[in-house]
Amino acid sequence: MLLDGYGYHFAMRDRRIRILCLALGLVVFGPLAPLGPIGVARVQAQTLPELGEAAQASLSPQLERKIGESIMREYRHDPDFIDDPEVSAYVNSVGRRLAGVSADAGREFEFFVVRDISINAFAMPGGFIGIHSGLLLAAQSEGELAGVLAHEVSHVTQRHIARQIDQGQKMQWAAIAGMIAGLLAARSNPQAAQAAIVTAQAGMIQSQLNYSRDFEREADRVGFTLMASAGFDPAGMPAFFDRLQRAYRLSESNAPAYLRTHPLTGERLSDMQSRVATADYRQRPDSIEFQLVRARLRSQVGLPAEAVALFQRQLGEGRYMTAASARYGLALAWLRANDPAAARTALATVRQEAGAHPMFDTLEARIIAGEGDRAGATERLAQAMRTWGRRDYLVHEYAAALQAQGRHREAITELEALVRLRPREAAAFGMLAQSHAALGHLAWQHRAQGEYYALSGSLSDAIQQLQFAQRANDGDFYLMSEVDTRLRELRALDAEERAARRN
Repeated sequence: MLLDGYGYHFAMRDRRIRILCLALGLVVFGPLAPLGPIGVARVQAQTLPELGEAAQASLSPQLERKIGESIMREYRHDPDFIDDPEVSAYVNSVGRRLAGVSADAGREFEFFVVRDISINAFAMPGGFIGIHSGLLLAAQSEGELAGVLAHEVSHVTQRHIARQIDQGQKMQWAAIAGMIAGLLAARSNPQAAQAAIVTAQAGMIQSQLNYSRDFEREADRVGFTLMASAGFDPAGMPAFFDRLQRAYRLSESNAPAYLRTHPLTGERLSDMQSRVATADYRQRPDSIEFQLVRARLRSQVGLPAEAVALFQRQLGEGRYMTAASARYGLALAWLRANDPAAARTALATVRQEAGAHPMFDTLEARIIAGEGDRAGATERLAQAMRTWGRRDYLVHEYAAALQAQGRHREAITELEALVRLRPREAAAFGMLAQSHAALGHLAWQHRAQGEYYALSGSLSDAIQQLQFAQRANDGDFYLMSEVDTRLRELRALDAEERAARRN
């Protein structure tokens, strides 16, 4: 995470999360500086590393991944988790492009967006990196977004979490618990959070600070190299940080969460600017997806009428980065306002200005469905897949259109192909369960529903669904074997969490 003092913490977040907590290198922050969610892990006490062990032995990449997967089960269950296939496809394309040129290119990464107007981003164990929607909207170029993601990717590839464990081996569990309580309380009650942190052993936090600043500088340096190697404009990294710092220099109390929880030293900024000055300059235009995804997120804010008015005002005043993205946002807003005719008119202008794009095709299909022509919407998506290939978000849209027509066998074929490639797609498993239920495939329905619950953070419901699948017993040998194996896995994981709660 971009902190002045790099910090990861694992914590209990609400009644759904009952986890043994481990905090590493936590950072002091002011009473008006709530820290965004960083991580939640449900891990058996016996599997957690001893703080006195060497970093590489105490926290292997495999254990980091396991902890990260536990965190993500909770995030996917959170209403602020943005489960939008088009938004997800874009941020993962940028993030994986950066990760693919790193020294740890074989590591698996997952990037996701949280609905939060604050400007922030955070890295978690195992290669899971979150971005607040507010940061996407604040970035004025794709290079600025890539700069933040490159920094976060570097924290992961440089094994900062394992190294922080080794550095923090003398921290006491009582102090850790107090600091965790303060960090969690910060989201809803900053004053109470500050009191909790003060009562903890704040000196231990400070003892980690200098070492953590080294992590920040290292992430800057490695991230800059990743940006250049991946073909992004490296100037985006210092440009974003400098713009935020200058904008809020005279109003620290109103600064975005990004600056309050990620303070930027002049030394770091100067170093980044020096690297840009000595790098080969090549102008790199933003991708159209960057502008479309930002417009997509803006169209989802507030009431539909407010979103329509926002884009109309931008177009009327000429206050936009591209007219096409503003009109695309307007078309989405009109569709939200249940006016497909107005949405169609706006989309037609977008096509004239920007040409063809698969995101325009999915929007057109939604407009056709909004006009009452479900068959036409399905055919439009089928045509888009023939043109653009089996992009994840096209498959999602096409399967949903098939379901709306009652063509569940075809929908199952599409969704099964998708989950084979993307086994963590909770929404796809939920859709699979719906189609199997419509066809009376009980064992298949409960198997898919169980996986949906497991990925969405509810292990008890997942176990129950797999038990239903066993009793239904209408699947073939391979399905029932899969159900039995998965049920054993989830029961073992549930037992670990119960043991953690007892401790």
